[in-house]
Amino acid sequence: MISFEQIIKDIQNKIFYPVYFFHGEEPYFIDQLSDYFEANALDESVKDFNQSIVYGRDVTVRQIIDLAKRFPMMGNYQLVMVKEAQDVTDLDALEPYLSSPLTTTILVINFKHKKVDKRKTFYKKLSKSKDVILFESKRVYDNQVPAWIEKSVSLLGYSINPKALRMLAEYLGTDLGKINNELEKLIINLERGAVITEDDVETNIGISKDFNVFELQDALTFRDTVRAQRIVQHFEANPKEHPLQMLTVMLHNFFMKVFLVHHQKDHSKFKLASAVGINPNFVDDYKRAANVFGVEKIKSVISDIRLLDLKSRGVGSTDAKDYGALKELVFKILH
Repeated sequence: MISFEQIIKDIQNKIFYPVYFFHGEEPYFIDQLSDYFEANALDESVKDFNQSIVYGRDVTVRQIIDLAKRFPMMGNYQLVMVKEAQDVTDLDALEPYLSSPLTTTILVINFKHKKVDKRKTFYKKLSKSKDVILFESKRVYDNQVPAWIEKSVSLLGYSINPKALRMLAEYLGTDLGKINNELEKLIINLERGAVITEDDVETNIGISKDFNVFELQDALTFRDTVRAQRIVQHFEANPKEHPLQMLTVMLHNFFMKVFLVHHQKDHSKFKLASAVGINPNFVDDYKRAANVFGVEKIKSVISDIRLLDLKSRGVGSTDAKDYGALKELVFKILH
């Protein structure tokens, strides 16, 4: 299966195939490839004649085929792009065209937010055709996000320190489009080649370097009661930036991974990172927490976090924004 990077490289070298079919749960890579085709496949002088962009909800398979069968004017290729192709009714009806596509047409089909059913004949024909480039845009998991951020930062011409990386990964989640937008915002005022620090993240994105869930986890691990209380007070004073539901999810994920560390025989950096699903840069943090919190303590903490999660959703509580329950949880963890 061809990679994202190889498709970009081929476009740069003007190496094109008659059909590109992009599908998968992660829209970011599909959008990036679409944008790159629009910007670079055709010369600006012929785009008005040879570039057609349609949307799945507005077009039929018959119309897509009619567009694809036209010949280019004043150029070697025409580009036909079908965005949101998951909204096309009876997309399987494209099979006859896919069996014998026009070599002067670059047909790009973007099937977003889900995978094509690999059991169907349609997918099997796509995967076996020498004229079709099939790319699956796979969802990036939590433990893969830090590496993705680090790579993206490097491609932009910068580097990032571990604390800043952790802050971004913890607070921006797995929405790659959102992360990319925040990274572009982050580097506007930085000199190319600079190291992105936690101060840069705080100044440009608004994530506090001192009052965030990562710092709370750190305070709990080091049993720093005063610091932990200050962080929770900050959360309570800024509920929009630190919603209780998000905090409970992140704390739950942290302690579940600490629990998993206890059950691994091989504690070498990369083995442990792979087994638990964490970035290798953060392995020491989880090992330290595992040394502080025993298995039974962690079980109790996880149970308490789940109760807090229910309260944050309004179950058994008259106020879903009551940070008093979080203060109580922190007290229990520390004692």
